[in-house]
Amino acid sequence: MRIEVDQDACVGSGQCVLTAPDVFDQRDDDAIVELLDPAPPAPQWQVARNAATGCPAAAITVRDDARSR
Repeated sequence: MRIEVDQDACVGSGQCVLTAPDVFDQRDDDAIVELLDPAPPAPQWQVARNAATGCPAAAITVRDDARSR
């Protein structure tokens, strides 16, 4: 699994941090998403997918690779 974030699209709602705090954080000055782990371990895959699905700005992209199948 690979994760990408579009900081320009992020609206700073913080849903990603609430859903997957080991994968995402927010900048202190403007609450824009920061990606902590672009290739999280398998135990974090489902919460990362949930965070992407719950992002109101669709600023998170999850790409499955051959290792995640």
